[in-house]
Amino acid sequence: MKSVRFLVALSAVVWGATSVFAQSQPKIEQGAALFVAQKCTLCHSGAGKGNPKGSLDGAGAKLKADDIRQWILDPEGMRAKTHATRMPAMKRAALSADQVDALVAFITSLKTAAAAADAEK
Repeated sequence: MKSVRFLVALSAVVWGATSVFAQSQPKIEQGAALFVAQKCTLCHSGAGKGNPKGSLDGAGAKLKADDIRQWILDPEGMRAKTHATRMPAMKRAALSADQVDALVAFITSLKTAAAAADAEK
């Protein structure tokens, strides 16, 4: 009886995780498209696309979503806070809240790509 309860609980957790991923996938795809459309790739790369000198692969594993959001909303403030010296300084983009959420979802998702790349080494 305990094993049946365990299997039911495990199934609920797996289904819930799959559901959350399925709901976030469109937001991640929107963020990936914005990443290119906003020309973020001139200075940054993500998932192997863009300028490798500013790779964001693994940023989702190192930074919290709120920190990523702050980099997008207030790059100068974050530059001062983190003592970043990379040139040129990141410019503030005029984005809607939904667009910022999409970029955060995309950059946060890059932790998976970085982990996969590390596993292949």
